[in-house]
Amino acid sequence: MRASAAAVRTVNPTPKTQAPGAAEPASENKQPVRQAIARAASLAKEAEERARDRQHAKGKHTARERLDLLFDSDTFEEVGRFAGGDIAGGKAGSAVITGFGQVYGRKVAVYAQDFSVRGGTLGQAEGQKICRLMDLAMEIRVPIVALIDSGGARIQEGVAALTQYGHIFRKTCQASGFVPQISLILGPCAGGAVYCPALTDLIIMTRENSNMFVTGPDVVKAATGEVISMDGLGGGQVHSSTSGVAHYLGADEADAIDYARTVLAYLPANANEDAPTYAYASGHAEREAAKRLVSVVPESDRQPYDVLDVVRNIADYGEFVQVHELFAPSAVVGFACLEGHPVGIVANQPLVNAGSLDVDSSEKVARFVRLCDAFNLPVITLVDTPGYKPGSDQEHAGIIRRGAKVIYAYANAQVPLVTVVLRKAFGGSYIVMGSKSIGADINFAWPTSQIAVLGAQGAVNIIHRRDLQKAKEAGQDVDALRSQLVADYESSTVNANLSLEMGEIDAMIDPDQTRESIVDALRTLASKRRKRLVDKHHGNQPL
Repeated sequence: MRASAAAVRTVNPTPKTQAPGAAEPASENKQPVRQAIARAASLAKEAEERARDRQHAKGKHTARERLDLLFDSDTFEEVGRFAGGDIAGGKAGSAVITGFGQVYGRKVAVYAQDFSVRGGTLGQAEGQKICRLMDLAMEIRVPIVALIDSGGARIQEGVAALTQYGHIFRKTCQASGFVPQISLILGPCAGGAVYCPALTDLIIMTRENSNMFVTGPDVVKAATGEVISMDGLGGGQVHSSTSGVAHYLGADEADAIDYARTVLAYLPANANEDAPTYAYASGHAEREAAKRLVSVVPESDRQPYDVLDVVRNIADYGEFVQVHELFAPSAVVGFACLEGHPVGIVANQPLVNAGSLDVDSSEKVARFVRLCDAFNLPVITLVDTPGYKPGSDQEHAGIIRRGAKVIYAYANAQVPLVTVVLRKAFGGSYIVMGSKSIGADINFAWPTSQIAVLGAQGAVNIIHRRDLQKAKEAGQDVDALRSQLVADYESSTVNANLSLEMGEIDAMIDPDQTRESIVDALRTLASKRRKRLVDKHHGNQPL
């Protein structure tokens, strides 16, 4: 890193014998160097060599190697290099590295825990360094990235170490929604330490060496008798697919760090800035992608398809960065660009449970919409859902409470909201998925889309229950009658015409007009600004 390299360059490899603390004789070619500074530089070099030996043996990078992967070349500037160390006693510094660097030319703050120093544990010195960095990041209004690899609170320091976690928790909450915060779990993260990343915007884990849990396997066994491995309890795969704690599962450390860099490219430095924009020139590729949209969605409303094919035919260059890809797959969320402008995309996934909303996908959608709203990214919603997933398991898991989070997120969002109904939008899920009534700005629908309280089959079974029973008793063809009633209901009620006539849909568009219509809508909404609707401290979001 730049700071330590500079220190090494200024060291005289063979200093002359002199009294302790005395300065070297000045020369025309170099400024004098105190022995203490030479000693510090030597300690820094030795510490990194020890770190490489320990970390590489475990298949892990050192903290400084991780910083090299995170930042643009030669842009890292360290803050407090030797804070918490004891140069005279042979300790180069504390178990955390703090500083600032650039990601795609934009400044970012970082703290990286160093497992090679006292197991990366957090004590008073480490906590103070992290809090100071976070204060600076909020003052200059830049994102904060945390590289976590720690044995937790330093037992030798007792409550003094625990107190530092409280300070970090509070700083993280203060920064929440003001500057983006990303946590990369690149080693152990256990006990109270897990709540540092849990409070940030995104958590990234790796397939190996990455663990998060409140109580470890030994404590679990002692308390419950359950025998489970660290990976089975809180590994990257578990938290990315089952618990939903992690938003991305990296193949290795380099992949995880690259994902963090990519996400930062879509987000502004802070909540008071617009997201960065990128040069973009449309052409033949966009026209071809628009044509492909015509054949992506099947005519039958019961036939599944991959909504990612729709997203990629809308986004610039077909690039879509998914968030929570492995968790709650009946919904898809992530970042893309339209005409060089970053946006958030939310879509139902008909390949999984017909795209219905369940307890997990509801929280997934709500959290992502809140993230986009905090950092000024327009939200594009692509709707194809039959409703909330039915069943006692969903009711008992809190579909009412957790499903309400989607409502809260959309109803409170003040960024541009553009919605496209691709195929079906029934019942409560129509309302919550970016409908005009909940606050969306501009809503479109494809010509074959269906919008109603219920799907035709369900509605006919309820509305014409007696007619169907009479037909059965009279020996008539009940299936033929039901098919006729379904066709009549679809033509008169389920199609989007009623919503169009009521103004709930602004325009009926052909599939190949989707990208163009969204881009035009975003241009119209480009000057939309936030406004305080009522005088209150904050709402009481369903949690």
